[in-house]
Amino acid sequence: MENIKVGIIGGAGYTAGELIRLLINHPKTTINFVFSTSNAGNKISHIHQDLVGSLDLKFTDTVNPDVDVLFLCLGHGNSVKFLENNTFSDKTKIIDLGNDFRLEKDKVFDGKNFVYGLPELEKETIKSANYIANPGCFATAIQLGLLPLAEKNLLNNDVHINAVTGATGAGTSLSATTHYTWRDNNFSYYKPFTHQHLGEINQSVKQLQNDFSSEILFMPNRGNFSRGIFATIYTDFEGTVEEAISMYKHFYKNAKFTFISDANIHLKQVVNTNKCIIHLHKHNNKLLITSVIDNLLKGASGQAIQNMNLMFGLEETEGLQLKGTYF
Repeated sequence: MENIKVGIIGGAGYTAGELIRLLINHPKTTINFVFSTSNAGNKISHIHQDLVGSLDLKFTDTVNPDVDVLFLCLGHGNSVKFLENNTFSDKTKIIDLGNDFRLEKDKVFDGKNFVYGLPELEKETIKSANYIANPGCFATAIQLGLLPLAEKNLLNNDVHINAVTGATGAGTSLSATTHYTWRDNNFSYYKPFTHQHLGEINQSVKQLQNDFSSEILFMPNRGNFSRGIFATIYTDFEGTVEEAISMYKHFYKNAKFTFISDANIHLKQVVNTNKCIIHLHKHNNKLLITSVIDNLLKGASGQAIQNMNLMFGLEETEGLQLKGTYF
């Protein structure tokens, strides 16, 4: 099999940088072009400086319509606009890292049916898909924490979620809350109870538990660290913690990157990896689910590569055996 020819759109952001880093170390891919109108002609390593000595490619403002797979790393709402203005071969598979196609009402575009790309939920469908809507970062961590309960129809009360994301979750554009002087030694919430990832979270929960009618109460927070998501979730649960652990381990028995830990967990276990690690704790009638991921990898670019591997019949872990930045 020849190497998979890859095109990347929106190449200057954090997710594109991580995608490039993964792809140049992936044994079955070749980067054909990286599209960025604002950086056309510049060396990619001038923007993604960790790639100095690893990549001699330049950004371009033209596309090759015949690449095998196209990754869209554009701002939310911009993937539709790009695809309206650019045509690709019918053989080109597309993986969108934005939110344009994640919801059921948005999944069909120009005859293309986008499959929701959470492998722990849709692995078999992803294998035969040509178009993927990559999940959001908060949505990934939270869904992986909830889906085993939904499968057993056990989400019958409100779900409370408090989750913290690192500064890279806000993207590369500067704002009042991304400057170092504001973010350092600071902590804040944003979009309380209204975060855009709630739509896909509710959609996946109802896919497994169609009578789910309780509220998912989500409080997103900004942390003063660069990357990672630490999510704590709690809801009513009548069983024992041992029963919950058994249920979660069974649900994820074939998952290549989602693991149940018997000990308390922390972010350094997953940063720079494609892992999701989950820990369960029972207090009175409440089950506490802790879920941690790297927002740029399992929450974005790593999961996109995982989906690509499935779509092209590769080993799911190909190019994703990454060592966490523990020290």
